[in-house]
Amino acid sequence: MKHSIYLLALVIMSSCAQKQSIDYPVTQKEEVKDTYFGTEVADPYRWLEDDNSAETAAWVEAQNEVTFNYLESLPYRAEIKQQLTDLMDYPKHGTPFKEAGKYYFFKNDGLQNQSVLYATDDLSKEPTLVLDPNTLSEDGTVALSGLELSKDGKYLVYMVAKSGSDWNEIFVKDLETGELLDDHIQWVKFSGLAWYNNGFYYSAYDKPVAGTELSESNQFQKIYYHKLGTAQQEDQLVMEDSEKPKRMFGAGITDDKRFLLVSMSEASHGNALSVKDLSKKGSAYIPLMEKLDYEFHVQDNIGDDLYVLTNYNAPKYRLLKININQPEEANWVETIPEQDEVLQSVSFVGGKIVAEFMKDAHSVVHVYQYDGALDYEIELPGIGSVGSFSGKKDEPVAFYSYTSFNTPGEIYQYNFDTKETSLFYRPEIKFNPDDYVVKQEFFKSKDGTPVPLFIVHRKGIELDGNNPTLLYGYGGFNISLTPGFSPTRMVFVENGGVFVMANLRGGGEYGEEWHQAGTKLNKQNVFDDFIGAAEYLIEEKYTSSNKLGIMGGSNGGLLVGAVTNQRPDLFQVALPAVGVMDMLRFHKFTIGWAWAGDYGTSEDSKEMFEYLYGYSPYHTIKSGVDYPAVLVTTADHDDRVVPAHSFKYIARLQELHTGSMPTLIRIDVKAGHGAGKPTAKVIEEYADVWSFLFYHLGMKI
Repeated sequence: MKHSIYLLALVIMSSCAQKQSIDYPVTQKEEVKDTYFGTEVADPYRWLEDDNSAETAAWVEAQNEVTFNYLESLPYRAEIKQQLTDLMDYPKHGTPFKEAGKYYFFKNDGLQNQSVLYATDDLSKEPTLVLDPNTLSEDGTVALSGLELSKDGKYLVYMVAKSGSDWNEIFVKDLETGELLDDHIQWVKFSGLAWYNNGFYYSAYDKPVAGTELSESNQFQKIYYHKLGTAQQEDQLVMEDSEKPKRMFGAGITDDKRFLLVSMSEASHGNALSVKDLSKKGSAYIPLMEKLDYEFHVQDNIGDDLYVLTNYNAPKYRLLKININQPEEANWVETIPEQDEVLQSVSFVGGKIVAEFMKDAHSVVHVYQYDGALDYEIELPGIGSVGSFSGKKDEPVAFYSYTSFNTPGEIYQYNFDTKETSLFYRPEIKFNPDDYVVKQEFFKSKDGTPVPLFIVHRKGIELDGNNPTLLYGYGGFNISLTPGFSPTRMVFVENGGVFVMANLRGGGEYGEEWHQAGTKLNKQNVFDDFIGAAEYLIEEKYTSSNKLGIMGGSNGGLLVGAVTNQRPDLFQVALPAVGVMDMLRFHKFTIGWAWAGDYGTSEDSKEMFEYLYGYSPYHTIKSGVDYPAVLVTTADHDDRVVPAHSFKYIARLQELHTGSMPTLIRIDVKAGHGAGKPTAKVIEEYADVWSFLFYHLGMKI
């Protein structure tokens, strides 16, 4: 059926946000219905799921025209864009890592679309350029998404993603000659790279049907081994499961290249693990964990001993030592037991085990001996987040990064012999961290659970309930929100805004129990936590409902959509980005089925269907409700959360919303879920999002 789409002329906007009037494109409706356990559910905008149709393309064009006409009329847009440009224009330095006797690191001069890889024998000397992703496309939309160096340092294997898609391509560069080899691997997705001998392991899917690359369900992932100098069709199939289409496989190699590690999973959380001793010809795979319910990841090995970070029988994680000759559970040795804090990662450097814990959503670092005896704690600059320690087991020097809300990424050097920390790199930025307050507060959610908030604002604000405030959250998939510097975020704070980040249930801030408390039939806890955070900020007179905006992306976009529908009176602005908005059909696209571990699906049971239907943002929009100002953001190449979620949601919101606030969608082109987005696109997007937020919160520059 052809869909008639009419773009009506924009009515001249008044200067008052609440009185602006917009004529939206008319979105055609169809008679499409599904029946779930006896309940009939209408889905009139399903045609927007077809990302290849001319009708969808016309709808996108019409929506963008209305949106950008509106955004271009807002005050301060040019000034905000300039502030973003100024604040993002500073050199950024990645943590050095050492391979084959050389140090490698990424650096961005300031406004480069992509960071550049350099190498040097001596960090005090000028480095040489290894790979500049900015040369791979004119507009910066081709991004580096992974790399691996051969053991001898001769070859660089790297993955690139185009326009933000999850699909990757693999290339190989000869670092001695600077030439790009003929080796080229396609249809790689959710893969690492593991170098072994004269080739590498990777994970890939079969080539999808033309035209379905960005929406087709991803099934039957396989592990391959590629030998340099051969064609992809000659790659050796290492692992597959032809009877389990949702089984995902990942390959890794221990640092000494002795053990092949094969991880198997069917969801976003939890994995089985098998190990193969490559030093013994014809050796079999040894299963270390056969269940898919727990995280089970080898961190390193020392001889025959594998060190595994896991939440198996330890919701806040522990470190196990498993001898490959006696791999049975009865022989496992607990090297670092479960603590009160969450054990996030471990690094084997300087003859020690460096364990990074998370306490109330910020980093704490302890140093252990190999037998698990605690040595000491490494003092950090403040309440912030530490990047993993980068170094070698037999060398005393390591590097780590540190960041906080008012501290741009700093690099520190640590000497395990002297136990001394020294500053290696501190960026120069047009920003004074002493001008800001960073603090953590706790409030009680609806059921009495204490929930932490990070609050950032300029010094000297008055708690009079009149501060423009942005509340940000995620609450899912065991992902933890920890302190970190964001120049885009600081533009909001520098102009008088209060930024608040809530550590909601569903995340990993307090371990697996905290995660599970926000999943499946507990998902409403996440929404209650977010609503409780908003109410707390109002009660404590940080802000008021007409000065409060909310923001979140992906699962956080679902969060924003759900709470906006549940409490439209509580917020002035809602900014859902690349959100999961149709909770009845999310599992039918790309990798969506893997999210069932957090969400459940509408096909699981009558109870699960009714629960999802009860909060699904697309399905819970009501007629006659005065909703906040809404700006949805998504992108045409988002094959993680397909843009149809946002398309259908905004179509229904525009249909049913009767209030005076705008409900708009900004659809980026040659962009995806967010990873690898070029600097220029980041600035453009935030200039639009912030101008929308500033205007509707009454902010001035």
